This record gives sequence, C-alpha cells and structure tokens, in this order.
Amino acid sequence: MDRFFKLKEHGTNVKTEIIAGITTFMTMAYILFVNTLFLGPNGAGIPADGVFFATTVGAGLITIIMGLFVNIPIALAPGMGLNAYFMTVVLSSGGEITWQAALGAVFISGIIFIILTITKVRQLLLVAVPQSLKAAITVGIGLFVASLGLKMSNLIGANLSGVEDASITVPGSSINFTFGDFVHSHDVQLTLIGLILIAILMAMRIKGALLIGIVATTLIGIPMGVTDVSGLSNATWFPNLNDLAVGKLDIAGAFKLGLLEIVFVFTFVELFDTFGTLVGTATRAGLMKDKEKGEKMIGKAMLVDAVGVSTGAVLGTSTITSFVESTAGVAEGGRTGLTSVTTGVLFLCALFIAPLAGVVPSAATAPALITVGVLMMGQVKSIEWDDFMYAFPAFLTIILMPFTGSIANGISAGIVSYVILVVFSNLVNKNKIKIHWLMWILTVLILCRYIFLGGE
Repeated sequence: MDRFFKLKEHGTNVKTEIIAGITTFMTMAYILFVNTLFLGPNGAGIPADGVFFATTVGAGLITIIMGLFVNIPIALAPGMGLNAYFMTVVLSSGGEITWQAALGAVFISGIIFIILTITKVRQLLLVAVPQSLKAAITVGIGLFVASLGLKMSNLIGANLSGVEDASITVPGSSINFTFGDFVHSHDVQLTLIGLILIAILMAMRIKGALLIGIVATTLIGIPMGVTDVSGLSNATWFPNLNDLAVGKLDIAGAFKLGLLEIVFVFTFVELFDTFGTLVGTATRAGLMKDKEKGEKMIGKAMLVDAVGVSTGAVLGTSTITSFVESTAGVAEGGRTGLTSVTTGVLFLCALFIAPLAGVVPSAATAPALITVGVLMMGQVKSIEWDDFMYAFPAFLTIILMPFTGSIANGISAGIVSYVILVVFSNLVNKNKIKIHWLMWILTVLILCRYIFLGGE
C-alpha cells in the first residue's frame, strides 16, 4: 500500500488514511437516507430500496475508482441540490416527465462531461481561473461546509422580522440569524458538546480528533435522546433486490421530451460544483503545490467524476459527484487514494449495515463540518485583498456560497464580476490584463443560464 498510494511521499501512513476515510464516510453517511427522501416513493417515485442500492453501490464503486485511479482523498456520492432538482423536475411536470426519463437526462449530462474532460476543456478551468479566485473557492467551500453543520444542528436559525408570512417580501423587513435554543433543544446542546470536544482534541493535536469527536458525540447522544438506536433490533439489513432501478433509465424518452434545459442545468451546476470541490479539497490537502502534477491529477479526477455521473444514472440515482465533505477526511490527515478506498468500502458495506449507519445523528457530524470550515479559512491569505479587481470577485465567491447554499452560485458570481472589472480596468486605465478565452465563454453561459433559466 505504501508503494501503490505513495504514502511516505505524501507524509502519511496507513492508520492515518484509514481514520481519514472513516471520518469522511461518517460525515457523508446522511446521503444514504436523505437521497431516499428526495428520489424515493415520496419524492421522484423511485422504489426506496432501489434508491438505497444505487446510492451505496454508486458512491462506493466510484469513490474506490477515484482512490485507485487518481490517488486523491476525494469521495463521491449523489449530490445534494442536484437530487432535489431531480425530484422537482419529475413532480413539477405533472406526470409528463417520468423518473426514468429524468435518469436519461442525467446520463446524457454525464456523457457531455466525459467529452469535455477527454478534450481537456474542463481542465482548462485550472489555467483560466486566476489564483485569487481559486483561493476564494477554497475559503467559500469552507464557509459552505460550516454553514451546513450549523444548519444541520439547528445551532443557528433564521428570523424574518417584520413579516407575518415568511414567503412574502416586505420592504423594510430583514432576515436575522439567531442562535438555536440552548435551553430546550437537545440537538443544539449535543452539537455544542461535540464542537467543544473536537476543538479541545484539535488544540491538543490528537490524531483522529474529528472521528473521535463524532463517535463520542453519538454515544453521548444516546442518554440525551438524540441518538436513536431503537430501530436496530427489528431493522431490515439489506435492500429488496426486486425493487432495483438498475438499467431502467429512459434515454430515448429524455430526447423525445426535449429535456435540453434540464440537461443544461445538471451540466452547469455539476461543472462548477465539481471544479470547486476538487480544487478546494486538493488545495487543503497540499496536493496543488506542484502546479503541473496538480493539474494532471485534477484532470484525471474530473474524468472519474464524469464517469460517475452516467454510472449513477444507470444504477438508478441522480448525479454522482465529488463531495465537499471529503474535506473532513483531509482535515484528519488524508492525503492519498487510500482515504477514498476506505470510504468507498464503507459505502459498499453500508448495504448490510444500513440501520447502523443511520444511527449517527446530524448533531454528531455537524461539529466536524464546522471544524472543517475553520481549517479551510487559511487560504484567505492567498487572495490579493489590496487589489479590488481581485478582492471583489473573491469576496462574492466566498460570501455567496454559504448564503445561497450553492457552490456554483459563488463561482459564477466570481467569474462574471472578474471579467467585468478587468474589461473596464483595461479600457479606463489602459491596462493589458489578459482574460483567458474560456472565461469569456463561461461568462456568456453563466449570464444565459441565470437570465433564461433563473437561479434555481
């Protein structure tokens, strides 16, 4: 394993990588159950056991391939947001678009990604995007991950003051973020316990601090009533193979229904989400120090990610993509593909231990995600804050990710604002700052997407 994964070269060892892989899995395990809520019988209509099988097998196989083929600590699974969009597409069509046709649209978007990756168009993002924006992507993802933890645990909430109905916008009203109920909410109390515990372990430089924190918080949650173990005794430990959605995608139906807009949205969001996650995680792991090696590695990772999209559709789930929670494993010291292989194996094992994986409450994983946000903030020093032409796009990239709940929104705002500022700076100040041709194309695509398709 040392020779295959180049552990010594990356300054790590088998124990560290396995702990990192377990940590990543525990922060991602929620997708096994949340994905069923969106795509299952009460969502898009796919049989529940079919969704669970596709999620575990898809995430497990593609994550293992990422580890073996690219040797990078990135885990993949059906992406949050894209699965919600998948459900919306099916439910809002009034029965016109079936879940089989929607899977066909996902498959087509995956083929587009494979073509863009093989032709090295996707890899050009590494060259086209300025360094300050890439650093801002890492910082923004850190805040995005931290915001996920804060929301999952109910540690913060939102109050719309001056408005009776939160769905109505009233001039003069404002949104105030408030702390959760420390006195009565056991979720909030358990999150604080976990956060303090992890912070102490991190400060003491104890290996496996995040994993220890998650396990300890889960156990503490049992007497508090937050960790529910009641379903373990009579749980079903393997999905019903008669309800699988493998191979039931309808590619012809996707073409007949003219799902061009849906394919475009899947492709657009995945393009920027993947780019942001890969660059942010690789940077945090210190794998981008050698520019040439880093770009080659990201290119291979993009190919695996692209294959994962179409593979997920064949198995019966929405877009499989690189998961930002991979940063939790990196924070534990994961630096190679052994971390990914560990996570992938655990996803496959989850086929047999589904109820056990579901025992870990969000209040136990939330502190780990918040801590990851702290660790990823370090890249903020790489942004050229004294040059407004770089500072403004970087700021928009960072702030819009957690506030809009979308990595793609942050990157889109950063790219468009950067191009606009450079154009005017060149015109007025007679500067000769070059804008990569891909940045022009992306700006046009971004504007078209938000003008004609909206911001959802």
